[in-house]
Amino acid sequence: IAWRNIWRNPARSLVILLSVAFGLWAGIFIVAFNEGIIQQRIRSAIDNELSHIQIHHPEFRDEQDLTFDLPSSDGVISMLKGMEIIKQYSRRIIATGMVSTPAGSSGAIINGVDAAAEAGMTGLHAKIRQGAYFSRSGKNEVLIGEALAKKLRLQTGRKLVITLTDRTGEISSGAFRVCGIFRTASQPFDETNLYIRLHDADRLGAMDGRIVQVAVRLHRDDDTEALAERLRLNFPNLDIKTWRELSPEMELLVITTGQTIYIFMGIILLALAFGIINTMLMAILERTREIGMLLALGMGRIRIFSMILLETLLLVLAGAPAGIIPAILTVMYTRKNGIDLSLFSDVLSSFGWDTRVYPWLEAGMLIRVLGLVTLTALLSALLPARRALRLKPADALRK
Repeated sequence: IAWRNIWRNPARSLVILLSVAFGLWAGIFIVAFNEGIIQQRIRSAIDNELSHIQIHHPEFRDEQDLTFDLPSSDGVISMLKGMEIIKQYSRRIIATGMVSTPAGSSGAIINGVDAAAEAGMTGLHAKIRQGAYFSRSGKNEVLIGEALAKKLRLQTGRKLVITLTDRTGEISSGAFRVCGIFRTASQPFDETNLYIRLHDADRLGAMDGRIVQVAVRLHRDDDTEALAERLRLNFPNLDIKTWRELSPEMELLVITTGQTIYIFMGIILLALAFGIINTMLMAILERTREIGMLLALGMGRIRIFSMILLETLLLVLAGAPAGIIPAILTVMYTRKNGIDLSLFSDVLSSFGWDTRVYPWLEAGMLIRVLGLVTLTALLSALLPARRALRLKPADALRK
C-alpha cells in the first residue's frame, strides 16, 4: 500500500524526494566545508607557528627571557636524530624586542633560526613574496612579514635596527638588511614576527652557543602525543608541550566551529521537516476516504500509523542517493580545486584563515548526516500519522 501511494501521486512524492536530496547535499557539503576550514587552520598553525612539539626551559614561556636557555639541549637533539617519525627539528633562539626604521618602530618577536632546518620545518622559503630566502654566506640578513613591512614601509634591501635585552641583561642592538618579505595565512603572525640566522641571534643575544627552543615537526599528527610522553619521560626537567597545549584556542576553535555547524544543520533539517510535514498532511487529506475505508474494513490503527511512517521512510531511502551522490561529487571536485575565498582575504587573514579551503569528508560524517536526515523525516511523519489515527471511519467515508 505504501509503494502504491508513492507512485499514485508522483508530484507529491517528488517534493519529498527533492527535499531529502537537497537536505542531504547541503548537510554533507556544509559538514565537509567546516571540516576543511578546521583542518586548514590547524595545519597552518602547526606548519607556520607552533610545530607539533616545542621544548623549552620550564620558565621560558612565562618570562620570555633569554636567561632561561634550554638545558640538556645536546641530549634532546641526540635523541631526536634517530627517530623516523620526525620530519624535521629546528634549534631556535627566540626573543621579544623592537624593530626600528626611519619610518617608525614596532614591537616584534625575533626568531633566530637555522636557515636550512627552518626551510624544512615551516617551508618559510616557499612563503617569500619579495626578495629571496637567506643566502648561503649572508650576514645580518632578516626576513620580515608582509604586514610588518607595510607598517614600517620597508622594501627588500633596506636596513632596520633590532634591539633586545640579551642574556646578560644588557640592551643589545644590531643593523640588519631585509633580504626577503614573507606572507603566511595569518596577518597577526606576519605583523609580529621576523627571522634572522641563528648565529646572528646568538651574537645579538650573547647566548654563547645556547638556544632557548627546539621545535619538532612530525610526519603524522597522530604521533604527537606519544612522542611528547616519551620526551617527558627522558627529560622530566624540561617544558615539553604539544601544539594543542601551546595553543588552547585551537581546541576552542574546533569546539565552537562544531557548535556552529550544528546550528546550520538544524536550519536545514528544520526546513526539511516543514516540507515533509506539509506534503504528508496533504497526502492524508487527499486519502481521507481511503483511510476511512481501511479502518472500516478492520485495519488496525497501528498498521495505519506504520504505513505512513513506512511511506515516508521509503521516500527518504529513495531520495538519499539523489543527495549523497551529488554531495560526494561536489566535495571531490572542491577538494581537488579548492574554494577560493580571496574576496574576503582581509577578514580571513586577520583570523589566520587561508583564502582557499579544501573540504574534507569522512565516512563517519556521511553516516551521521544520513542518520540525522532519516530521523528528521521519521519525526516529521509523526504529526501526519497522528492526524490519520484521529480519523473516524464513518466521518471519513462521508468525505
